[in-house]
Amino acid sequence: MNLPNKITISRIFLIPIFLIIMLVPFSWGEMTILGATMPVTHFVGALIFILASTTDWIDGHYARKYNLVTNLGKFLDPLADKLLVSSALIVLVDLGYAPSWMVIIIISREFAVTGLRLVLAGAGEVVAANMLGKIKTWTQIVAISSLLLHNIIFELISLPFDTIALWVATFFTILSGWEYFSKNMDAFKNSK
Repeated sequence: MNLPNKITISRIFLIPIFLIIMLVPFSWGEMTILGATMPVTHFVGALIFILASTTDWIDGHYARKYNLVTNLGKFLDPLADKLLVSSALIVLVDLGYAPSWMVIIIISREFAVTGLRLVLAGAGEVVAANMLGKIKTWTQIVAISSLLLHNIIFELISLPFDTIALWVATFFTILSGWEYFSKNMDAFKNSK
């Protein structure tokens, strides 16, 4: 297994650590940063989420720079993204920080596109993430990070950036899902 794929696997292994920090009732107290007060566990969980999210850029950078792009990487990278984002969004619903209907839309799109990828893989095609899919992923990461960090920075100016970011992420989630399906409709027509 090459280095980019190992980095992708590390992203998957960070998910249970993130979940434990966010969901186990550790009593680490609260902290206030730039006007935002949050439990220390949320701050630590956010750092773990952000670290895991940055591995998405790192593995892609190394894979392209050293010509280490593989079919396994094309499969694992979006899967790791989906697992990380879905886990974080479900935690945010559980904590009451994200509306369930938005999270259902986002996760449904992820399952639908994964299903599309499986149909295409059955036809011998492996679809790498396109630019709109990457924008979708990064808007989701920004929204989730902002929500986990209790709108830090923007709390001082009373701007609901975390809410706005979640709306933007939902928009790009729908748009990128539409693009994947509209470009690959033939896969369904030709599938047996």
